[in-house]
Amino acid sequence: MSQYADAKFILSANAPGQFLPDTGREVAVAGRSNAGKSSAINVIVNRRQFARTSKTPGRTRLVNFFSLRENERLVDLPGYGFARVSDAVQQHWRELLETYFEERKSLCGLLLVVDARRKLSDFDRKMLSFADSVDLPVHVLLTKADKLKRGQASSALLQVEKELNGQASVQLFSASKRQGVEDARKALERFLSA
Repeated sequence: MSQYADAKFILSANAPGQFLPDTGREVAVAGRSNAGKSSAINVIVNRRQFARTSKTPGRTRLVNFFSLRENERLVDLPGYGFARVSDAVQQHWRELLETYFEERKSLCGLLLVVDARRKLSDFDRKMLSFADSVDLPVHVLLTKADKLKRGQASSALLQVEKELNGQASVQLFSASKRQGVEDARKALERFLSA
């Protein structure tokens, strides 16, 4: 049974004027297009196909708002860095995300989804500095940890922890093996209740 039994999709926005009213609390989920963002959301919320998954990276192209409980939301942001889209679309996403981060008063945390095999990319570092500039707490999910041997996964975790140097909390995560799901939920709840 999901602790988010009433969770549901609310709306998708392609412009700041389409965002939900800025009330309550919301946690954003961001990451490279092929890092397993939608799968992570589905496992954390414990609902299949809650956030639509696709074999083609970069399918999340809008800012998707999901209700978790009354006045508490999860916001799935467009994937970055891998999707094959035009420069104009990339620029539009950049402006959309900048506005979202700079203006949303209800935003209380960021789950940053990073492929454990690739560790932090320049795009992830930009997202971290974005969050830092608006004093937003971040929790990093090192996804696809099951694709690494145990020693490699531990090494990836240590390497990312060292680079983050306290800027964000970080954990290993695997949607397919349900590894680290409880820790991810705790991070989400910590943000929502802070």
